[in-house]
Amino acid sequence: MDQKKKPLYIRVSPKDNVAITVDEVKKGVEIMEGVVTSQDIPRAHKIALEDIPKDGEIIRYGVVLGYAIDPIAKGDWINENMLRLPTPPGLDHLTFATNIRTDLPDPPPYTFEGFKNEGTYAGTRNLLGIITTVQCVAGVLNVAVERIRRELLPKYPNVDGVVPVNHAYGCGVAINAPEAKVPIRAIANLCKHPNFGGELMIVGLGCEKLTPDRITDRLSEENVLILQDYKGFEEMVPAIMRMAEKKLERLNRRKREVLPLSDLIIGMQCGGSDAFSGITANPAAGYAADMLVKAGATVLFSEVTEVRDGIEFLAHRAVNDQVGCALAREMRWYDNYLEAGGADRSANPTPGNKKGGLSNIVEKAMGSIAKSGTSPIVEVLSPGERPTRHGLIYAATPASDIVCGPMQLASGITLQVFMTGRGTPYGLAAAPVVKVSSSTNLKEMWPDLIDINAGTIATGDATIEEVGTELYKFILDVASGRKQSFAERWKLYNDLCIFNPAPIT
Repeated sequence: MDQKKKPLYIRVSPKDNVAITVDEVKKGVEIMEGVVTSQDIPRAHKIALEDIPKDGEIIRYGVVLGYAIDPIAKGDWINENMLRLPTPPGLDHLTFATNIRTDLPDPPPYTFEGFKNEGTYAGTRNLLGIITTVQCVAGVLNVAVERIRRELLPKYPNVDGVVPVNHAYGCGVAINAPEAKVPIRAIANLCKHPNFGGELMIVGLGCEKLTPDRITDRLSEENVLILQDYKGFEEMVPAIMRMAEKKLERLNRRKREVLPLSDLIIGMQCGGSDAFSGITANPAAGYAADMLVKAGATVLFSEVTEVRDGIEFLAHRAVNDQVGCALAREMRWYDNYLEAGGADRSANPTPGNKKGGLSNIVEKAMGSIAKSGTSPIVEVLSPGERPTRHGLIYAATPASDIVCGPMQLASGITLQVFMTGRGTPYGLAAAPVVKVSSSTNLKEMWPDLIDINAGTIATGDATIEEVGTELYKFILDVASGRKQSFAERWKLYNDLCIFNPAPIT
């Protein structure tokens, strides 16, 4: 594309026989020599750069997105109804550790200001987390939390807030089913979240299947409160407040200190993606991820269906056969999970994704994996597991924003970077969320929701490296408490949807 004027299109690879439009292009416009649009083409949608016969390959990112259902003429608009999905890549004969990069970009600072925790990652926030064992207690707890915020928090200025960890698990579930280990593990690990500073507070009902001993061995009366032990609502709330005040007193003694980035753990996620996501926001986030890894930090990326079609590229970056086989294991588990539910990976793209120019899951996945950067993958986690190594880690989760986020929290992330093309006000209460837009249009529409605009990459006004460096610095400012993301400023916090692949009884 011509960088001297605003580009009309973006072509990722010389192999591509399609390009995407930077803005809406009207019929009859020559976007490149010999390619004239045959109809109006919406912003971020694909245009055929050559004639494609029936069953011919449609190529973007240098990979086959699908096969033409009918012949497509040069200059035509290509939308989701014109492609047949290819067979997913096989998992049995992957090759590992063939693309291990060590020439990662040098980051500016190697430190941040966080709350030191012994034996785990540092906190980016100093929060009182209150874990529930069952949804039944949420109403009472929420009332208590409002009173804690109003009556107690002002006395403890070093505590950033109170987070009720409400979820839908705990009762009416097959607690001993094999896959019940997933939600139980996630909730148990949320009890140990770095932003909760080692303080444990659990509120249960008393008759649920998820008994406190399933999620912690710290079962003293100082840490666990059961509502059925109290006479009525007017005893329950003061009891919760008394326990909370003891925790707040200890949390209030914590101070930020300068720490190495090896104490920082970040999550990468994208949601409401469009065709720009894979060439602006996600690559910029990937560049920032590479800088974080080079500086010693740990970075998680996830979303199984949104990496499944890129598994071959990720396998090459696995540091050894053990990590590579673990990648294949998680992909295979999810294939079977979808099949058991009568679905496959094609169920992933949303109507909004398609309106934003993403035709199918292959195209979405090719853009999604860009947020992982180029670093070697040093570990693979099953849903809700905690990392044991530093560096780039694949943490298997569903692609759903409101499930991926909580499962990354269970794995310990203390800040999340969230790339979006269509826009979403999503946020997490337990960790700040930084929003990166794939287009300037979205930043202009949501100036007080988007923190970093990567749309300047598409228009040629900035490079991936420049936006990635800006994002890296902003991550460290937010992690250090020097700045707030918009989601945190407005307190835009989604419910915690814990992944539960086990039966509900």
